[in-house]
Amino acid sequence: MSGAHPGPASVALPADLVQQLIDHARAGYPNEACGVIVGDRPAADGGVARRWEPARNEAASPFRYRVHRDDLYRLTVETDDADEVFWAIVHSHVRSPAVPSPTDVGAATYPDALYILVSLAEDEADAATERPSVRAWRIVDKAIHEVEVSVTA
Repeated sequence: MSGAHPGPASVALPADLVQQLIDHARAGYPNEACGVIVGDRPAADGGVARRWEPARNEAASPFRYRVHRDDLYRLTVETDDADEVFWAIVHSHVRSPAVPSPTDVGAATYPDALYILVSLAEDEADAATERPSVRAWRIVDKAIHEVEVSVTA
């Protein structure tokens, strides 16, 4: 968490999309779950999230994720053909906070996308909503910068 924040400082996500992320994370338990939020342009450029695209975790692990190569190929072709982008890369942490791990930072290959983490750790739950913690980050040149998430109706 060093250097100037690359932006955006905050993003808004519809409550139903956030619920889809949480449902996918719970369905993947005990392994990490993953997927992509597709947008009209990169979050770094003020893009807007359009939809959630769940993917399989090829690593099938509670400690790391890797978007399945077939899902990644399909999503890359579909978004390119539709003139869309990977607005955010999403994955869950099953026992740790919704903060990028050193492994997550090392695997971050989309510098213009957000990295959204869903923590299923009980101590990370949002007490006001009883919802797992959902936090967003930019990972640029191995530096992490938190992006505030507002959940909208």
